[in-house]
Amino acid sequence: MRKTLPVIDTVQELTDRIAAALKQQGGGSSDFDLNPGTVLPEGRKLRPAGVLVPVTIASGSPQLILTKRSSALKHHPGQIAFPGGKVDATDKDPCAAALREAWEEIGLPQDMPEIIGCLPEHETVTGFSVTPVVAVIRDRFDERPEAGEVAEVFSVPLAHVFKLENYIIESRRWRGTRRRYYTVPYGPYYIWGATARMLRGLAARMEEQCG
Repeated sequence: MRKTLPVIDTVQELTDRIAAALKQQGGGSSDFDLNPGTVLPEGRKLRPAGVLVPVTIASGSPQLILTKRSSALKHHPGQIAFPGGKVDATDKDPCAAALREAWEEIGLPQDMPEIIGCLPEHETVTGFSVTPVVAVIRDRFDERPEAGEVAEVFSVPLAHVFKLENYIIESRRWRGTRRRYYTVPYGPYYIWGATARMLRGLAARMEEQCG
């Protein structure tokens, strides 16, 4: 029987539960988790990146902030993503990169997110080792999608992405083979791939606390 997450009444309880979930033992994830037959090149070098998993409580019930990438982009056009990107030479670490990119992409002030912790690294098909940085945002801010890169900034109820039953495994042809991946659709938004996989990892950790 599927476990039911307990009702979370306060912001402190929410942050405490997420912090406890992030401290659980467990390795990282990858875009290849559902495709065990994938042969990865030996000696491959992954580029470090950081993404922000921003949970806003400014409007009452906790919401997850996500972006829809511009359809004009060369890589992953129109896909749903966390704000974030590769670690630049000026970034101290992936957390700093995630905060900087969130400011550049959606106008989130870098001193506003309260970082709770990080999920294990996620390897992408594009050769990045991504650190998901989970943070709480208590106040409203003026969303400012970066022109040319972000088509839309939107929110999804945190309760939706915390339910494992909302995740679906789908597949499509990719580079001559059939690739399987997670999705967690919400309304008109098709959340899939690396974003869905990282969210599912967090949802699994949250559910494990109910055991």
